[in-house]
Amino acid sequence: MTARPVPVPDETSAEYWAACAEHVLTLARCSNCGQFSHPPDIICPLCHSPDPAFSFETVDGGGKVRAWVTIHQSFLNGFDTPFMLVDVQLDDQPTVRMIGRLLDGPDAPVSMGAAVTLGFEDIAPGVSIPAFRLGGAA
Repeated sequence: MTARPVPVPDETSAEYWAACAEHVLTLARCSNCGQFSHPPDIICPLCHSPDPAFSFETVDGGGKVRAWVTIHQSFLNGFDTPFMLVDVQLDDQPTVRMIGRLLDGPDAPVSMGAAVTLGFEDIAPGVSIPAFRLGGAA
């Protein structure tokens, strides 16, 4: 099997990916408006500050499912199909939505508004990406 593609951190995202490698979710917080955003960019997507001076802060990562899709055919090498992706709105950071694999599998009984907790997929040595599991906080 071909290896999955891995993220290539840049100057803006390096701190985020380093935390993910430790199974910790950090999000960028704008120094101007104080809001979280994901992914960080050269301007704040919320207040449009051209100098957001983002700081990365650890967050819980729990949320609610907004939408989902089961992928039956991948156009990228390295993905075993089928798998399910979920669009999650984070509970403690309502301005942030994340998309990740549902670790419960493609046949999991997901529904709109279902609670999810944060998990991680280790996809290569030292590389982990956020993912989700059904269920509220333990």
